[in-house]
Amino acid sequence: MSTVLVTGGAGFIGSNLADHLVAERRRVHVVDNLSTGRAIQVPAEADLHELDIRRSADLSSLVRAIRPLTIFHLAAQADVRRALEEPAYDAEVNVLGTIAVLEAARAVGARVVFASTGGAGYGEYPGLVVPTPETADTRPLSHYGMSKMAGEGYCRLYGRLYGVESVILRLGNVYGPRQDPHGEAGVVAIFCGRMLDGERCTVFGDGLQTRDYVYVGDVVNAFLAAERGPAGETVNVGCGREVTVLDLLEGLGNEIAPHFAPARAGELQRSALDPGKAQRLYGWKAEMPLERGLAVTYASVAARRAQPAARPPGALVS
Repeated sequence: MSTVLVTGGAGFIGSNLADHLVAERRRVHVVDNLSTGRAIQVPAEADLHELDIRRSADLSSLVRAIRPLTIFHLAAQADVRRALEEPAYDAEVNVLGTIAVLEAARAVGARVVFASTGGAGYGEYPGLVVPTPETADTRPLSHYGMSKMAGEGYCRLYGRLYGVESVILRLGNVYGPRQDPHGEAGVVAIFCGRMLDGERCTVFGDGLQTRDYVYVGDVVNAFLAAERGPAGETVNVGCGREVTVLDLLEGLGNEIAPHFAPARAGELQRSALDPGKAQRLYGWKAEMPLERGLAVTYASVAARRAQPAARPPGALVS
């Protein structure tokens, strides 16, 4: 039974990934500081370690003790707005935290699968092709995008200097079960929460800005494929389809006219990822139709409200 580590494994994407790894009968360890993640989301069969990745010595000690084959690195500061307000904190988590993960991986020869960003990394500039391929220049318009591109650079550096294997996944706008309307960023979950409360959804800008919405189950499959695939690759994970914010509201069945607010700094007008490389490299493509995925997400947000806050007994919490 191979051992793996998921940083940020109590969060939205990380806990979904941990579920699949447990189902594959892997020995799963989760590292999360529980600032936005929830302990109850970690599968009982996994070992949860309440630990901040910035505590590099503690992280290294844990990794040396469990000796994972792969580290899935999803722990991050993922809020674009907070990054604009606290750029040093954003860099501390996303850059220094990633260095700590790479140092720990280097000590035991683990592969790192790094969760990066698509739209926030590529940015927006004249001549940028949409859907955007991995060969496009990255020109972030936010501190968050910049810190993730720095994390990518360190992954490549550790490969060149030390032979640390890594794969970089540039994710689209991930949505699905366990996305928190009040926690981790995610417009789909936020809209679902507003609709369940009978409140108006807020649309920043004209609502015609586009994003590439990709279902979390499809994203989990991309992480699993990246673990098995060749090292040193940078791969988009998206649907390749532009969806406007107004289309999103319509797809959710929203019946209350939204409130329009001024556009926010660092936000893109158009974003979609070309998933062709993932198809060629892994045979991967997004399978979940948007309409069905939105319905599943809405139902999960509704069900989450009745969920207890405590983690059921099972695995060790350290």
